[in-house]
Amino acid sequence: MILIIDYGMGNLRSVAKAFETVGAEARICHNPEDLRTAEKIVLPGVGAFRDAIAHLRDQGFIEPLLEYLSSDRPFLGICLGLQLLFDRSFEEGEFAGLGVIPGEVVRFQERPGLKIPHMGWNQLVDRQPHNPLLEGIPDDAWFYFVHSYYVVPRDEAVIAARTEHGLPVTAMVRRGNLFATQFHPEKSQQQGLRLLENFANL
Repeated sequence: MILIIDYGMGNLRSVAKAFETVGAEARICHNPEDLRTAEKIVLPGVGAFRDAIAHLRDQGFIEPLLEYLSSDRPFLGICLGLQLLFDRSFEEGEFAGLGVIPGEVVRFQERPGLKIPHMGWNQLVDRQPHNPLLEGIPDDAWFYFVHSYYVVPRDEAVIAARTEHGLPVTAMVRRGNLFATQFHPEKSQQQGLRLLENFANL
């Protein structure tokens, strides 16, 4: 069973529907205590980093989530769910994150011809070999992005794929069974569904 964390800031229904489409059992989780015995967890998210980390804290999700992540059970963060894993974000101030992956969340710098937010379809480059979530997904596959901030890991070894948007941008991270994507697999049609199916099959 895959638990999709509901902390009040996520495209929960579309993520749940995508898992349903690939035949995976998933349910939306409202109770933080359920994380302690979960088999797989998805942390989705859209909106502001500051509000998201506050909601996670206020609803009691942080402690059981950190406990789960320390166990190396399968985890998938999506978009803001990727950014929340990092030490801090500079979105509308400076705010501490979960501190699971060392690094920061920073804004794209304004420059001529660069559209902010990075919104729409883009391809992955510098893909990590033997990544189980990318199994069966061709090198020229496109995924759907929408973000104005991006993660900068301190240790580049966690970068599982990049994309190009004015500069090389971390599109996916992996550490053990922890995976997280800046793009939205649930909005990325066939290739996104394959990624979610791969996660369900871990």
